[in-house]
Amino acid sequence: MAETYNVKIKVVSQQNICRREHKVGDEWVTKEDLTPKGLCLGAFGAMWPYVRMLMFGASSPFSDGADTLKMLCPDPRNPVVFELKRIPK
Repeated sequence: MAETYNVKIKVVSQQNICRREHKVGDEWVTKEDLTPKGLCLGAFGAMWPYVRMLMFGASSPFSDGADTLKMLCPDPRNPVVFELKRIPK
């Protein structure tokens, strides 16, 4: 079986008022296929394909590096930018 990784999700930018009250510096770590407790389900749903990609060792053409990329939540009025980072288990 291929090696898998956890993914750290961190808020790196937030504008206006996030309805889930996420703020810069908030962090979560994925545990298998579960939505991290307290993380907005809409934002997690948007980033899920990229979380899975990082979990299984793949890279993205949109990444800041092989192990890191940034994702924007789907709320255009209150954008929150999340950094996804692959970490060893």
